[in-house]
Amino acid sequence: MSTAVTVLDYGIGNQLNVLRALEHCGATVKVVQQAGDAEAAIERLVLPGVGAFGNAMGELRSRGFDDLVRRFVATGRPFLGICVGMQAMFEGSEEMGQHEGLGLLRGQVRAVPATGVDGRPHRIPHIGWRPLEPRAPWAGTILAGVQPGERVYFVHSFSAQPADEGVRLADVDYDGRPVCAAVHRDNLHGCQFHPERSAETGLNALRRFLAL
Repeated sequence: MSTAVTVLDYGIGNQLNVLRALEHCGATVKVVQQAGDAEAAIERLVLPGVGAFGNAMGELRSRGFDDLVRRFVATGRPFLGICVGMQAMFEGSEEMGQHEGLGLLRGQVRAVPATGVDGRPHRIPHIGWRPLEPRAPWAGTILAGVQPGERVYFVHSFSAQPADEGVRLADVDYDGRPVCAAVHRDNLHGCQFHPERSAETGLNALRRFLAL
């Protein structure tokens, strides 16, 4: 089975760590920095990223990646968005103003609540290891090889709020506040956590993506 993966490098975040993790899992990785550099027949596509949503979308558009992603998703082949890459899958974000996303999934990206359910302030950005809690069956998704309660690593201040609860694959609890950790619909897969920084649990998620 081929494990060819194309990773979009748009100057936002830690593509190198994602690249190394994918290669560790057995992938043959091609990194592209402009839509024109992408091969016609991409087998799997990964959109990583950290930082601000608006900056990320600006870079995606300037490099022609927004149209590339939409065309690729329409083929039904596996797509994975990581961190801001997952947020970009949604219709928009309120981070530093209102910004339009790729619109692959319905919903908005909003600030992680600044307090727990008890009203006490907690740390923003949301940073650290948290156990995954299922919101939908994990079979056939990137979490199929992961057990509920396994911990993954987060660094973010905003999170997706899907309009369709059926795409919400997993949450984590942040002082009583549910934070969307992973989404899935058809060939679309997204994780707010960083699989490349989540030890064996994260690598297992990447392995499942390669096996799709």
